[in-house]
Amino acid sequence: PPKKLEKTEMMKNSTPEEACVSGEVAPGDIKPRNCQRIVVLGAPGVGKTNLVRRFLGEEFQEMYEATAEDFHRKLFHVGDETYQVDLLDATRERNFPAKRRLSILTGDIFLLVFSLDNRESFSEVRELLSEIKVAKTKLVKSKRPSRLPVVVCGNKADLDAHRVVSRSDVTEALTRDVAFFETSAKLGTSLEAVFGELAAMGGLPYETTPSRHRLVSMVTYQSLCRRGRGRSRTPGEAAPCAAVDTLARRPSFGSDLRLVLGSSAKANKPERCPIQ
Repeated sequence: PPKKLEKTEMMKNSTPEEACVSGEVAPGDIKPRNCQRIVVLGAPGVGKTNLVRRFLGEEFQEMYEATAEDFHRKLFHVGDETYQVDLLDATRERNFPAKRRLSILTGDIFLLVFSLDNRESFSEVRELLSEIKVAKTKLVKSKRPSRLPVVVCGNKADLDAHRVVSRSDVTEALTRDVAFFETSAKLGTSLEAVFGELAAMGGLPYETTPSRHRLVSMVTYQSLCRRGRGRSRTPGEAAPCAAVDTLARRPSFGSDLRLVLGSSAKANKPERCPIQ
């Protein structure tokens, strides 16, 4: 029926907050505070896609391909709570400052990635970090500067012979409140620590890290959520699980802009649109 199709499209195009509030994401009544958007930023070819693949429970992909899918959604069922994590790879917005700024303003947590064998990619991460600080400060004016929810990854640690960015280079450039890890998406080096830090920054349970839950199909996930309501569950049903929502689509720029304008209105109204 037409009404049902309209509702499906609205679910695909809504922001995490709108989807959580409307209860249309999945069975389990996800609370707004349990919805987090991770924005992944960095130069092309530094390994962002493979880091995202690892978080989704997929294998490392050896051959490099330019990012095609830039939005992913993973749903979690931990204890009696459900959680939603959206991952937005903003690589394709690299040459579109206004779009990139909008993605930054709607992000809850940031994963900045550079390659240890590429100094220019490290310089880009430093610029992105400054951009995030400026954008978030203008959006939410606070007398007390809060710690930015940013994790920086120096990826491709397995290519040590080609390394051009040292740890001292990073520690000198980054402030102490920025979490930094040397990673290898290929070997899995430090990925558990990275995903654990992202979870902590978003107020998510540690069970959202890939090694702490079992990955199930979307149908199984929905079934477990429904069966878990109002009755005791078997040990297998109570174990943390997650599913990748392959039907999820990136919220429209219009809905993201409404979200940003709504947030800025709650704080002191800016003199101009915050994405400019």
